[in-house]
Amino acid sequence: MDLKKIFIKSACPTKIGGQAILEGIMMKGADRTAIVIRKPNGDMHIKITPLPAMSKWKKIPVIRGVFIFIDALVTGTKTILYSAEVLENSSGGEAYEPDKLTLWLEKKFGEKAALSVMLYFSVAIAIIFTIGVFIIMPTWGVNVFSLLIKNEVALNLFEGALRILMFVGYVALISRMKDIRTVFQFHGAEHNCIHCYENGLPLTPENCSRFETLHPRCGTSFLMFVMVISLLLFSLLGWPNLLWRIASRLLLIPLIAGLSYELLRLAGKGDSAFIKILSLPGLWLQKLTTLRPDEKQLEVAIAAVKAVLETEGPREFIGLTDMEGNLYPETEAALSGKKMTDTEKVPEGLRDQAL
Repeated sequence: MDLKKIFIKSACPTKIGGQAILEGIMMKGADRTAIVIRKPNGDMHIKITPLPAMSKWKKIPVIRGVFIFIDALVTGTKTILYSAEVLENSSGGEAYEPDKLTLWLEKKFGEKAALSVMLYFSVAIAIIFTIGVFIIMPTWGVNVFSLLIKNEVALNLFEGALRILMFVGYVALISRMKDIRTVFQFHGAEHNCIHCYENGLPLTPENCSRFETLHPRCGTSFLMFVMVISLLLFSLLGWPNLLWRIASRLLLIPLIAGLSYELLRLAGKGDSAFIKILSLPGLWLQKLTTLRPDEKQLEVAIAAVKAVLETEGPREFIGLTDMEGNLYPETEAALSGKKMTDTEKVPEGLRDQAL
């Protein structure tokens, strides 16, 4: 790992960031988000959404990390579900048939409210799984060693090390899945493109591919900060009974998330020796969560970045895009899975029209 290629002195850090999704990327800019998805026929579907005004809570250090973390969970889940829906509707297969639970929710609450219920239910399940596997299970598993090890700090450090090993093992395991490897390639494309933009080069696949897939300001690094801070913080709490240990870890999650976010911000602002050392665990983990993208994946990342950098185009739009940021209507032909012809595309007529 060449840190000089990751912490580039001439780079100008920005707040642009994103998330890899199914066959695409969600990018967030100053006033809008852009979701760009490569459809099976090769077209790039785009959804541009304006960002709501930032609340005062997201401006207070440490506290803002908690709100941003929760928002990222909800937005990330919603975006992944949206990408799955776009790909399903573009596959040319059988129409989606909602299950009985979905039909009941739609009848009970309405279609829009039903989607919200299912979204927050999905987030809740993800949180419960994370808490159960990466918080409760390690502290419960290490409990047996308390019969052999009497040093409370050592027990807490052992628990933290086990938690990190379990998390890294989980990431390594899912990285062997074909679909996840594709997501990790898009993750790499996102970082390539942000590096390229922060270094002032034209956004082309050739320029983007010159940069590393690792970036100090990455959600993967945030998760590693969470693991490391929890290891250090929990080691100061002694070794009470199992119930109190679980309760203390759950109660400290907001503080750990807030501190981790502040460290992530710090890591993205400089290239000092301290920041590089601070960033190393997260960068090592990114070696698992990012892979070298191909040219088509880089085109998706470029389109997403250009969409959020746009200042004159629509802040709300659903349709098609190209790598240059031109917006097109999504015709019936495109919706049915057929690739659009040049005569169906209207490069200029839709740039100032929101759908």
